[in-house]
Order: sequence, then structure tokens, then C-alpha cells
Amino acid sequence: MDLRQLRYFVSIVEVGSFSKAAHRLRVAQPALSQHVRNMEIDLGVELLFRSPQGVRATEAGETLVRHARLILSQMEVAREAVRRGQGEPEGEVRFGLPGTVSQMLCVPLLSEARRRYPKIKLRVAEAMSGFVLDWLREGKIDLGVLYRSVADRTLLARRVLSEELCLLGPADPMERPHPPPGPVSFSDIADLTLILPSLGHGLRDLIEERALSENVHLSTVIDIDTYGQIKLLVEGGLGYSILPGAALRAEVEKGLLRTWPMGEPVLSRDLHLVRPADRPMSNAVRAIEELAHATLVRLVREGAWPADLIDDEAGAAALRERVLG
Repeated sequence: MDLRQLRYFVSIVEVGSFSKAAHRLRVAQPALSQHVRNMEIDLGVELLFRSPQGVRATEAGETLVRHARLILSQMEVAREAVRRGQGEPEGEVRFGLPGTVSQMLCVPLLSEARRRYPKIKLRVAEAMSGFVLDWLREGKIDLGVLYRSVADRTLLARRVLSEELCLLGPADPMERPHPPPGPVSFSDIADLTLILPSLGHGLRDLIEERALSENVHLSTVIDIDTYGQIKLLVEGGLGYSILPGAALRAEVEKGLLRTWPMGEPVLSRDLHLVRPADRPMSNAVRAIEELAHATLVRLVREGAWPADLIDDEAGAAALRERVLG
């Protein structure tokens, strides 16, 4: 096997089709098929399962894909180091973001990255934290944002901010009066019909842990994982929910939703910037990681993102000065 065959194989697995991979790689489809056959003969195993719906990796193929991604990543770092040393960053950076983070971070980060690093191609993929974590472990992305701590030696996590959660309800009361103004306790929330992410979602798990610690049973009428749909359902008067304040700013300002702070102790979650620890980091990935951190810090300080910074003031200021100028 050689690097070209590994690159071809990874592309075929990612798109699930020889024809699509051929188009992406600008290689004739018969040539791709021959490369895979040669690899299977060399290794003595089947690497791909072919069906009318496309192709997918066998168990042996999945093992090869994991190693191939690591090898190709290391080769890209070596190529960059030889060509440019510590010069201007260039190359592709794959960044995974949860929906609420993407809503706040994506545009300012892409705009600043384009201005500062025109030779970096930043690809942003949006998904729930669980999928972002899987992508990091599988080597499908170079950086990610997670709303959970990571107990994994293959990943490095950097806490950035702590985000407060709040109760939200429709602008007008439903069948019963709204909770009174001011903080609400979990015992008060137990009397409300709730629309929450499904069990296993990071936010739902956090809410359930807090409810369990206070011996409170929550009445959930709808489980749905999309924050946008949760807000629309609450706006329509179908129930209340618990979401981060940053995700509700626009609707509250328009008078579509009402919010209440959670009672003491405040219910919050930490945001982490995460990258793989088991492969070298290119200049491009390092530049985007620092730029993402500085952009998050700036959004919090300017009041665009209601949250508390984890980093000390001096360290955050120095990073912002170094990255943003």
C-alpha cells in the first residue's frame, strides 16, 4: 500500500460510493476499483461491502480507515513543516460544532479566519455534542466544541466558558399562570409540562442529574433534540423548556418567549474546545483553535454571548492580543 491508495480508500468510505469518490478525486472509477482490489489482495481481507445502495467498510476496512486517517494527517503535518516551517498556516481544518454554538460562533469565526488566514480552508460541520465527540474519536474532524468533560486519553479538552441555563415559556400564559418573576426552583418546574431533548442528550442528562439530586420528577410531554423546534413548540404554547440563555436572545428580544433564571445553585454547563491528542497538530489547526478561543472570549466580553469565562483575565487578554491583533 502507498499513501495514494490510503487517500483513495478513505474517500470511498467517506462518500459511500466509487462513482462519487472518483468525481471528488478526479480519478477514473475503474482505477479506484483496481486500487481497492490490490489492497484487499495485499492484506488478505475484504475491505468494502458492496450493495445496490453503495459501499461501506467491513470491520477490517474500518480498522484500516482509522489508521489511514492518522497516517495521512501525520504526512500533511510533515509536508507543511518541510515546506513552510512556521510560516503562514495553510491547509484544510475540519471543525465540528453543536447547533447552539454554531449559531453564535460560526459567522464571526469564518469571517475572521478568512481575513487572517486566506490559505486555510475551514470546513464546519454541525451536529449534537455526541456526534461531534464520535467524529473526534474517529478522526473525521480536527477540532470540536463539546458541552461535556472528556475522560479520554486520546482527546485534549480546553474549558472556555460556563453557560447559564434558564426556564423558557411562551410570551402569553397557557392554561395556568406563568411562574412569578424571579428565579424558579426545580420543585416549581416539576409542576410544568416540559419539552426537552431526549434522554442521552448532554443537556437532558444534565437536567435529569440535577432533578435527581433534588428528588424532583420532571413531567416531559415531548422529547425533541433540535433547539429550534423546541423554541417553536414553546412559542406555540405546548409547554416550557430549559435551554441556554445564548440560544434564546433573539426570541426574547422580539417578545416571542419569556425566560426565568434557575434558582440556587445556578444550573450551568461548561463549553470545551477539544482536539485529538493522538496525532500531531498542524499550524492551520493550531491557528484555528486559538482563533476560535479568542472569538469565544470576545463574544462573551462584548455581551453577545451571556456566559462566564473560565480563563483568567490576563491569559485571555494575552491570547486575544496574540490572535486578533
